[in-house]
Amino acid sequence: MMNAVESSERLIELVRGNDDIANHADGCDAGTMTVAERELGVTFPPSYRRLIEEFGTWDIAGEEFLGVYQTPAMGQKLLGSVTETLDARSQYGMPSDLIVAMFDGMGGLIVLDASQPDQDGEYPVLVWNPGSVDRESMERLGGDFGSFALDLCQRAVTRWRESS
Repeated sequence: MMNAVESSERLIELVRGNDDIANHADGCDAGTMTVAERELGVTFPPSYRRLIEEFGTWDIAGEEFLGVYQTPAMGQKLLGSVTETLDARSQYGMPSDLIVAMFDGMGGLIVLDASQPDQDGEYPVLVWNPGSVDRESMERLGGDFGSFALDLCQRAVTRWRESS
């Protein structure tokens, strides 16, 4: 069984091997990553960090990941997970130990729960719905981001290729 970072490496190969149905930015340097974590008050788990380092933000076969990135129009402002996490905290009272990684398409946020690190520093992947305060009722999507994202993207690419 692959660990979370190995799953992230496989996902990087999947994105690069399907460039006709994938997009990504140029990655995120260590300094930007440090600023992002400082702004959020939490560190990224290793598997999410690896993907952000490689792509910054990315999508494949319709699955979009926030990551961390900047645009010329927004200047030094860190977009993606940083902006969405800070907005969810201020607008909806999202707990400060959750990091937004994706939107679930139904009004919820796919988050990484920094309050529950495993022995490798990975965080479980949960669905947080605005206004929710009961962590026990949150749907658990995976034990770590790398494995969750790889599985999601492999299924999405298979569906995409079979429907073409």
